[in-house]
Amino acid sequence: MTIQGLVRLLKQHLIWFILFPCLAGGTVYYFMRNETKVYKTKATLYTGLTSGYTLRSAQEGFQTDYSAVSNAFDNILTTLTSNQTLYYVGLNLLAEHLQLTKPSERELSAANFQMLQGAIPASFRQSLLRPGDLAYTRTRLDSLAKSSTDNPVRQLLIGSDTYYSADVIGKKLKANRRSGSDMLDLEYEGDDPAVVEQTLKLAISELNQRYTALKRGETNPVVGYYENKAKEAKRLLDNAEAKLKAFNVQHNVLNFEEELKTRSVTREALVAEYNQEVMRNQAAKAAMNALNQRMTQGGSLLKINTALTDKQAELTAAESQMITARTNGQPQAVLDKYQAKINQASDELKQIAQNYFAADNGSESVPKLKLVNEWLTKVLEYEESGARMGVVKKRLDDYQAESTTFTPLESEQRQLTRDMDIAEKEYLSLVQSLNQATTHRQDISIDGSLSVLDPPAFPLSAQLPKRLLFTAIAAGAGLVVALLLAAIRFWVDKRINSLEQAEQVLEKPMTAVFPLVKKFAANSRASRAAVGMFDQLGNAINIEIEHRRLSDHAPLITIFSMRSKQGKTWCAHGLARMYAESGEKVAYFYPRLTETDKSFEQDNIVFLPYEMHPNFMNVREPEELMINGDMPLMSTVNKIILELPALVGSPIPLYLVNQSAVSLMVLTVHTLWGRRDRELFGLYAKGVRHPMLIALNKVEGGDTDAPTLGDIEQGLVRTKRYTEPNLVVPGASGTPEKVLDRQPK
Repeated sequence: MTIQGLVRLLKQHLIWFILFPCLAGGTVYYFMRNETKVYKTKATLYTGLTSGYTLRSAQEGFQTDYSAVSNAFDNILTTLTSNQTLYYVGLNLLAEHLQLTKPSERELSAANFQMLQGAIPASFRQSLLRPGDLAYTRTRLDSLAKSSTDNPVRQLLIGSDTYYSADVIGKKLKANRRSGSDMLDLEYEGDDPAVVEQTLKLAISELNQRYTALKRGETNPVVGYYENKAKEAKRLLDNAEAKLKAFNVQHNVLNFEEELKTRSVTREALVAEYNQEVMRNQAAKAAMNALNQRMTQGGSLLKINTALTDKQAELTAAESQMITARTNGQPQAVLDKYQAKINQASDELKQIAQNYFAADNGSESVPKLKLVNEWLTKVLEYEESGARMGVVKKRLDDYQAESTTFTPLESEQRQLTRDMDIAEKEYLSLVQSLNQATTHRQDISIDGSLSVLDPPAFPLSAQLPKRLLFTAIAAGAGLVVALLLAAIRFWVDKRINSLEQAEQVLEKPMTAVFPLVKKFAANSRASRAAVGMFDQLGNAINIEIEHRRLSDHAPLITIFSMRSKQGKTWCAHGLARMYAESGEKVAYFYPRLTETDKSFEQDNIVFLPYEMHPNFMNVREPEELMINGDMPLMSTVNKIILELPALVGSPIPLYLVNQSAVSLMVLTVHTLWGRRDRELFGLYAKGVRHPMLIALNKVEGGDTDAPTLGDIEQGLVRTKRYTEPNLVVPGASGTPEKVLDRQPK
């Protein structure tokens, strides 16, 4: 839709745009004529949820969780607007008002005081009061409000629309967070300034109590849970430590890994020592055998040798005992005993050796003394080595036996150690959670309530009246309704209301656009535009006639419309007069309206009414339309204008129409263009074999272009002739009727 079309639509529904806002605004203004005064008070609370300092703020890595802060604000607002909070606000307000004995500007207005006196009788009121005991009054009111039987207190707190009702308080109490700050803005309004101030104060007090109690109620179960879990984890940790301690005590080991390392080093040293002793023993034995072979001994030497061998065995046994005692860590007294035995055996062995030496170094054996000494040395070395080797072998066997038991013991100790570590980690984790929960509870205990930054103030003046505001809103709503109805009417309207819509629907350009002419006048803009359009239409018709070049008879101009009262007769008369004034003779065929309509001639225009006989669709020549041969000589006629009846109610004389040089469809704005009209227009356009022009009639606004007086100075005389009522046709009553100085309605 263009701007011109929008302006046209607004002008068309101008009465709606005036009527609907006036009705809506007037209605609201009337019903709000008794508007009461409204008082409002405000308060600001500091929550400290975002920037406040708490015990947790000192913890390392502490960061503010803004999602949790937003959730906390939502919880505060929900707590404030909950039914229980509002109920106790109303209850406390009623308890304070019951203490009053007379109205006061700062406590309760006279009108509301009288309302309260009427709602609660004096006798019943006295049963609710105790001097100086407000808590008793609150308890009694709470009990009566929750009673199953009806009573005045229950009516005031639950079943009415007074200041004490939770529903009323909830509607008038507003709260919201101030941007992204820690501030919470509250406001309350009503018609009593004292009640407004008191209600907001009580709401803040009740909010602090309930919110703090809720937070404490949240933390106490959590702290108790973690305390119980920490105690259970501590008990499990103690049990795991006791099991590990008992195991270590039982097996005399502190750490199996360190013990295994020590044992491995000791075993390697024993193996090396054992190998060394084996080598020494074998060397001593080999030397002793070699000396035995060189020694040749007699009878005395044999006895001495036997005694020497026995004593050697005794010395070897004593040294073995001595080494074993030292290895096993025997006391010094035992070691001294074994040492004395060794010394004695050694002295006796020396004595026997000296005897053997004396026997061997006689006159026959003195040279063998040195050999005996060497043999004795090797014997002693061999015996000592064998004793040490036996002790080392025993220690190796003991280590091997102990090592076989270490593998299962190590696995058992590792399991016990792992159980203790798990118990310790769980205990430490629970202790940390318990500390956090305890810190959070302490935060609530220290600074859990909301701080009042700006307390509610007594409103000294009422708010500006809303009567004019709501009136303006209602008028705006009425205007919106009018626009909506106009838009709905535009969308559902099937009529052609503008030039652009006509061209869009018909998919053809408009040849002529006639304005609405109520009466022709020389200085009228609409009249000048109409005359100019007749000239333009005549030019278009002449061009089409020239292209057709029909020489056998006068060119036929067919004028039709889909529906009646579209302006066909008005256009036909205008064309006929234009051609007649140019010196041509025009035959004008039009449907007969009454039986008295007769053919006649006036100013070179022959008016020929015809009847709609049954064979109308088969008419081939204009002469066939006339009755009783009432027909002028067609050779004297220069133009033939044929006006067809409305196509919605008559057939199309196709054969006659195809004799036309051009067809002109007349369409008036605001005409319904439905499915039937589209089909008829399509059939007509499909049936004819000549150009078809369209004239849009009764167009208002800027869609018509009127020439100025200077533009039509030469044709001003002709325009004046259009204003002369000298062209008449018989009317319905047989009297002359003007047809050019107005358009059909």
